[in-house]
Amino acid sequence: MPGKDGTGPLGQGPVAGRGAGRRGQRGAIGAGPAGYCVCPQCGEKTKHTAGIPCTSIRCPKCGTAMIRGS
Repeated sequence: MPGKDGTGPLGQGPVAGRGAGRRGQRGAIGAGPAGYCVCPQCGEKTKHTAGIPCTSIRCPKCGTAMIRGS
């Protein structure tokens, strides 16, 4: 700390580089290969296929885009 003011190395601002990496990205992490895709309209469940987002699958009963369920 050059100026002993909490800014760290020169030119990096206050507390730069501490824990900013994955904070706030929880929603971006995939839910894994297991589980189900669920229709928010009618409740129909289908087994999730790894590598295919549930939102790209249409409900076989009503045609609504499905969402990820547990």
